[in-house]
Amino acid sequence: MPRTLTYFVSDVHLGLRVGDSAAREAAFVRFLAGIDPEKTSALYLLGDIWDFWYEYRDVVPRGYVDVLAALRKLVAGGVEVYFFRGNHDIWTFGYFEELGLRVLEQPYEFTAGGRRFCVGHGDGLGPGMRGYKLLRGMFRNRLLQRLFSGLHPWLAFRLGEGWSRRSRLGKNLRYQFQGPTEPLYKFCEQYPAPVDYFIFGHYHSEADVTVKGCGSLLLLGDWITRPNWLLWDTASNELHRF
Repeated sequence: MPRTLTYFVSDVHLGLRVGDSAAREAAFVRFLAGIDPEKTSALYLLGDIWDFWYEYRDVVPRGYVDVLAALRKLVAGGVEVYFFRGNHDIWTFGYFEELGLRVLEQPYEFTAGGRRFCVGHGDGLGPGMRGYKLLRGMFRNRLLQRLFSGLHPWLAFRLGEGWSRRSRLGKNLRYQFQGPTEPLYKFCEQYPAPVDYFIFGHYHSEADVTVKGCGSLLLLGDWITRPNWLLWDTASNELHRF
């Protein structure tokens, strides 16, 4: 049986104490369990699947057993599972690879069914945003990561979770994507190669925007609002939003 399906999902924010966190995790597990390995080629996890994830050399976050087991089962079934670090789950240092996931850097291009895709989390892409890009660079700095790793996990996780709760997301504030004025739109508009579909997360705002002189920019919403994902079927060359 040919594997014609490719899934895209982003911004589940597992562990965030906004709304019903347990119900959100259970819904994500059901989504993963509903993916048929015999029909599915790939699953793209576009970042912020976890609200805060930080790995130590000998320690990984507790919990999420059903999520990790479901991902491992997909990998064992032959599905290529790709993970992009979001701004909330940047700190992965090898554990996901042990599960069989492939950790990628944005932007990432691939072709499926004769269509060209460009995907990633979406944060920091495009002009401007100097303050955010500086913060993002600090989060990814190896020296600062080593210093943070010197903290006891009990303290480190309370700092990380506290930072998340103080963010716009933790306050459950909604955002509406502004289209052509957004840095991400300008990134797509200025992209040096032809692309049919740009697919990103991060903005917590569902969108489907035609990019001038190019293809379509599709944003996934967050799972705090409602479970949602995109599905590309090479058999029909159609992209569906669920």
